[in-house]
Amino acid sequence: MQKAYQEVLRTPAAPAMAAAMAATPPPPASQAESRPPRPAQLPPAPAHFIGREDLLAELRAALAPAAAGGGVSRPVVVSGMAGVGKSALAVRVAHALRDDFPDGQLYVNLRGATPGVTPLDPGSALRALLRDLGVDPRQVPCEEDAAAALLRSTLAPTRTLLVLDDAASAAQVRPLLPAGPGCAVVVTSRSPLTALDGAARFPLAPLSAEDSGMLLRAVSGRGFDEGLERLVERCGRLPLALRVVAARLAARSALTADVLAGLLDAQAGRLDQLDYDDLSVRGSLAVAHDGLDPDAALALRRLGAVDLPEYGVPAVARLMDTDERRAAAALDRLVDVALLEEVSYGRFVPHDLVRDFARELAEGCDDRQQAAERVLVWYAEATRQIGIALLPPGQEAGLRLPAPIGEAAPFSSAEQALAWGDLELPNFLALTERYASQSATALLLARAGFTYLQRRGRLQEMAVLGELALDAARKSGDTAAEAHALTDLAGMNFLSGRTERALTLNESAVAIWRTLGDDRRIQRSLGNRGMLLEGLGRYEEATEALESAIAYARRLGDAHGEAIILSHLGNLHEHTDARAAIACHERSLAAGVQLNSEILRLTAHCNIGYAHLTLGEPAEAARHFDESLTLIGDDGDWHTQSQARIGRVRALRELGRAEDAHRECALLLERAGSRTDTQMQALARHQRGLLVHAEGGEDEARELWESALTALEALDGKHVALMDELRELLGRPATL
Repeated sequence: MQKAYQEVLRTPAAPAMAAAMAATPPPPASQAESRPPRPAQLPPAPAHFIGREDLLAELRAALAPAAAGGGVSRPVVVSGMAGVGKSALAVRVAHALRDDFPDGQLYVNLRGATPGVTPLDPGSALRALLRDLGVDPRQVPCEEDAAAALLRSTLAPTRTLLVLDDAASAAQVRPLLPAGPGCAVVVTSRSPLTALDGAARFPLAPLSAEDSGMLLRAVSGRGFDEGLERLVERCGRLPLALRVVAARLAARSALTADVLAGLLDAQAGRLDQLDYDDLSVRGSLAVAHDGLDPDAALALRRLGAVDLPEYGVPAVARLMDTDERRAAAALDRLVDVALLEEVSYGRFVPHDLVRDFARELAEGCDDRQQAAERVLVWYAEATRQIGIALLPPGQEAGLRLPAPIGEAAPFSSAEQALAWGDLELPNFLALTERYASQSATALLLARAGFTYLQRRGRLQEMAVLGELALDAARKSGDTAAEAHALTDLAGMNFLSGRTERALTLNESAVAIWRTLGDDRRIQRSLGNRGMLLEGLGRYEEATEALESAIAYARRLGDAHGEAIILSHLGNLHEHTDARAAIACHERSLAAGVQLNSEILRLTAHCNIGYAHLTLGEPAEAARHFDESLTLIGDDGDWHTQSQARIGRVRALRELGRAEDAHRECALLLERAGSRTDTQMQALARHQRGLLVHAEGGEDEARELWESALTALEALDGKHVALMDELRELLGRPATL
């Protein structure tokens, strides 16, 4: 119509028409000077806005250039998951800046995540903004680009603040941005809108525990109550969830915070308790889910099928039964709409309430168990590959690890294998605990993981998994799995200093292996029996067991197993003839060199060091302990590493190198504490007490010895002589 009007003006009849128009009197001055009212469209400021003071200050600083009239600011994007308080924050900062934008404040709900509503298209948003700025609707171009240009022209001479709430995408926002020097824009979105160039981004996290409690008390009207603190954690510190439970408490005075927290304790149905009036956590999450592409929706559903502490791309690919490229793309999309948080590169964690929502999505799916089995198989085989990388090739790996379970890439080095184990340990534990009684694969996962756990000295985890595996094996009637679990639990108890318990478990394993006729594992168990009996001071029985074990090893041609038994024999000889002990350990060391077995070499050096301590030769002992620790490294087998370090402390103390001994002892205490190795902590405190006492610190020494004695008394007899020494140091009578 505008083009047609211009064409009419250019026709020959135009002068007459123009003259007629010129004869028309102008409108009254009051009408000509009238202007549309200044827009002030901000929703009311939040009635209860708690915390986020630092973030508010950062937002104001980001908007400062436009607020001061000194230049257009970068668009500010406030992003985060559903219910985290994005709109409340944007409206709060906009109200705080009202006076800095005298030409008005515009607000548009872009409906990017509004239940049951299609997101607002840019053309509709442009028409609404231009109308609110006083532009005659008949003058608004139909083309989106022309309408966006008119919006920029209209806003250019003004100082106006725009709040674009609940944006779906950068494409939806881009045409709405002003270019004037005095205008500012605040955008809220579940996505960080990374395609929006030049934006200042502020990702929003849940509230702190303290601020969550304040919000809950303010909205509910309840005073301090311990039950409210429980509610804070059950709501995941999510403002929307906190407002729901606060509204429920405010509506029903008889409903206590403890009762409501109890209802939220159960994962099943938790989202039902977070639905009140027009506030719904489930509804808000459902909108995000409904907007997902099929791969991302499948990924979210499969996350609910197998609840892991943290998700990596390879595991999600197995859950989805697809390749890792598609799984990574799906996870990226879930991050983009704030249903997942990427806590480190390639590692993803959902909020607790998103976990609940994902579990609900997975509950009705027939393929839930198949997805769980796929990820179990992958974890079990990958964990088995750790053992292959850590154990010497040959019979030892065959004895300690299960047969191939599935497909997983081998590790190129022990360091890479240990790093993967450190990263995936929480998932490995969670899967085993959850599925041990449901899946035979979970038993294989537990067995495969013992090599890694032993190497790292994770005694607590070894105990939990060992008991789970033993219970599940007995319930399923799998006697071989039962014997494996008994052997692993025996090893854990030995490393923890519970030698009597270890011996009992080992004897049960021997009985099963004899029934099954497995000579290689009988040999291994007999060697363990001899080692345990030696630790309990039952030397004749130990000799008999070790001689029987070495006969098995020679008959089976197991050179590596024979070298291990020689090591045990050396420890046994140390009680009567330390020189003979050294000879045994040197034979084990030679076998380690010939077989290229690092574990045999470092163990031999450690044992030779102890024999030299028995002979009163601390300098030679220190040399062998140093050699052992060099071979082990910081990531080496914890048991041998800790034994070598405590031996080195003794050697350094006897050499008068107190400062070096203190340093070594402190390192040992720190590492033993991180592994909850109470036995080694006790041994280190004993040595540290001797060092401190020699320097005149009698009170501190007594405290250390008291702590060491208490810890050793909780064990079952392995350290009888040391406990008697500690009682003597403390002035107590020794036990008979």
